[in-house]
Amino acid sequence: MAILDVSIVPIGTPGTSLSPYVADCVRVLQKEKKIKHELTSMGSNLEGDLKELIRVVMKMHETPFKKGVKRVLTTIRIDDRRDKKGTMEGKKKAVEIKLRKK
Repeated sequence: MAILDVSIVPIGTPGTSLSPYVADCVRVLQKEKKIKHELTSMGSNLEGDLKELIRVVMKMHETPFKKGVKRVLTTIRIDDRRDKKGTMEGKKKAVEIKLRKK
């Protein structure tokens, strides 16, 4: 199981608001039943099989082009841990536990 952080930024849009484009990308995620996801203020976190995550990110990347955008900047970070199952929730809890120790 992998955890992936993705940010998709359309460049050259008519206005400064990107939320309509973000919403379209999130709609792509909502259709995916095998992928857990969280919207963050600066992107989305995805959890699932790495090949599936990459496939979905490609669909998300293509979404702004369908609305006429000519350029899209997509940033991806992947945490692919194979010694034990990692989850988005588990990563957050590990930090919260350490914060309580001091």
